[in-house]
Amino acid sequence: HVQLVESGGGSVQAGGSLRLSCAASGSASTSNCMAWFRQAPGKEREEVGCIEDEGYSKYAEAVKGRFTISKDNAEDTLYLEMSNLRPEDSGTYYCGTGPLCGAKMWYWGQGTQVTVS
Repeated sequence: HVQLVESGGGSVQAGGSLRLSCAASGSASTSNCMAWFRQAPGKEREEVGCIEDEGYSKYAEAVKGRFTISKDNAEDTLYLEMSNLRPEDSGTYYCGTGPLCGAKMWYWGQGTQVTVS
């Protein structure tokens, strides 16, 4: 049974911080790449950042220097530390797993809402 479960979303004021978590189980926990995506109303889903098992990571330009992605392999959990949040960071955040950063994800979580005002 493949499952990705996000948590940690919420409402914050601009300049605030949030930490998102994504717990993986089943086949999702064995994928090489785990990534965070977000989708704002009326916009396409966009990649925020990703990390591969070897430690390679990359970020979207809009979040560089403010967001940090990390993974606890022992717990099969992906994290996204978000700081200095802006209203344009609002949206539903999804985690996904797949073969490589930038590749099509195989599995998706149900999403967690982030609202920055």
